Amino acid sequence: MGLIAKDTFVCFDCEATGLDPEKDRIIEIAAAKFTFEGISESCEDLINPGILIPQHTIEIHHITDDMVQGKPSMKAVLAKYLDFIGDHIVVGHAIPFDLSLLNTEAKRANRGSNLLKQRYLDTLRLARLYGESPTNSLESLRKHFNIKAEGAHRAMSDVLVNIEVFKHLSRKFKTTEEMLKRLERPIALKLMPLGKHKGRPFREVPVEYLRWAANQNFDQDLLFSLRSELKKRKHGNQFSQATNPFSGL
Repeated sequence: MGLIAKDTFVCFDCEATGLDPEKDRIIEIAAAKFTFEGISESCEDLINPGILIPQHTIEIHHITDDMVQGKPSMKAVLAKYLDFIGDHIVVGHAIPFDLSLLNTEAKRANRGSNLLKQRYLDTLRLARLYGESPTNSLESLRKHFNIKAEGAHRAMSDVLVNIEVFKHLSRKFKTTEEMLKRLERPIALKLMPLGKHKGRPFREVPVEYLRWAANQNFDQDLLFSLRSELKKRKHGNQFSQATNPFSGL
């Protein structure tokens, strides 16, 4: 594998009825084959999920039941997207979710897929590694890098923004292999990304909360960050922790 600038990737994004890859359905899918020179090929489809689209998700992507009436089922376009992705390295924001969604649709259609073994580059994790954007949402990164907005929060507009964000985030790497290798290791987060202590540095989060969170089913970066902080406290690296009786409150 050569220089990142010469490699071809597939960026793809799904809009869905919810956040459970096992139960929820894809309602829009978009994919683009690209190099750093530009996009060579793309495809997008609105999908009839065969179930009603919940109101709270309509408020995010503005795709209504009327819009998907008469559109193809995921089963009907599945082969096209599996062929399009092929064995390319996939790029996306929190891309394991999209890969899981598509893999579940393949299982429903009794079609084998290698999606869960696909090599991928997650721009959410690359953004954590970069560490200079106030938050790591795609929209926040778009603004941070002064990337032109591509319209509504829809699959293809997200793909186009995501490709530009990826180009910025991969600047410190020469080869794709180097980037894949770095992402095998966990990334230390600066701030608690969720829950009631969201946005606070880990050193300010009460120890009881850290212990609780360290046993949840969170992603590897968050678990690594929580456990690293607990280890620091245990070894008494936090002088204030040792001297201030109220620090854990």
